[in-house]
Parts: sequence; C-alpha cells; structure tokens
Amino acid sequence: MRPLTEDETKTMFEKLSKYIGENIKLLVDRPDGTYCFRLHNDRVYYISEKILKLATNISRDKLVSVGTCFGKFTKTQKFRLHITALDFLAPYAKFKVWVKPGAEQSFVYGNHVLKAGLGRITENTAQYQGVVVYSMADVPLGFGVAAKSTQECRRVDPISIVVFHQADIGEYIRSEDTLT
Repeated sequence: MRPLTEDETKTMFEKLSKYIGENIKLLVDRPDGTYCFRLHNDRVYYISEKILKLATNISRDKLVSVGTCFGKFTKTQKFRLHITALDFLAPYAKFKVWVKPGAEQSFVYGNHVLKAGLGRITENTAQYQGVVVYSMADVPLGFGVAAKSTQECRRVDPISIVVFHQADIGEYIRSEDTLT
C-alpha cells in the first residue's frame, strides 16, 4: 500500500470532480479525522489515517483490502470508479437525477436511464456531466453520465437515453467476486 503519485492523484481527482466538484476537499479533511487515498494492487482505497497506521503492521502480500475501495486504475492508467464509492459521493453530488419507481429496476440491472423513466433532474446539468442517480425516495442507486442537458431532456422523445449507466448497486450481486 503506497500513496498515489502526482499523475495518479490528478487522474483520480479529475474523475471525482465530475461528480462532486470542489467538494473533494471535504472527503480528505473530515470532522471525524483525516482521511487519505492509498493505492494497493491498482485499486484506490479511501482510509482513515488511524487505520492506515494499524495496517502498516500487515505485509503487502498478505493485505487484501483496507478501507473503502473507490475505484481502480486500468492498464491504460485511466481511473474507473467503483460502486463502493457511492456512499461517499452521494452526499456531495452537485448534479442528481431521480428515476421513477418503474425505471429503478432497469437501472439496477445495468441499463441506461430513458426519458420515460426520468423523475427529476438537477437544473443546469450539462451534457456529459457526472450525475448520481437516486430513486424517488432519495435512495442513491448509482452514478452515470448525463447524455442530455437539462434543457434537452425537456423536449426529447420518451425512448431517448438521458443518463448513461456507469455503476449501480446491483453490481454488488452481479460482480461480487471482483469487488474488493
């Protein structure tokens, strides 16, 4: 487990800023202690510094996971967010999308959100902006990328895609062997 390099930090923070904007600093400097990001086996973990000090007693080859996995770096050094980061992204999300109850199941099964399933969308959401997807009961379901801006969503036909699927809570079941 090692700290992220400058390039890795920049790549990861660019991806996080698509979803939570400048609220990234709220993830690191929290009132309940200082948290940091660490890299282990190409995966980025979000961990409290107290637990990090305790984890140094375990050798790298024996350590499987510590903290919350935020995502992983691909072989081309792009950062891919995992669904395990949702609990930390949702409270700080700048742009949100609420889906109707009938479209929740479709989204959780890994499909894009169509205009027919769109309940509400945050005002001034730009096209290709990162969004957190909620149920109408304000339960975070996952995150994605807005395929259309808020203005375009008002005048598209019901079968148009408005949010591209990135990750959802159904991945806990579909990909439970690869999520660590």
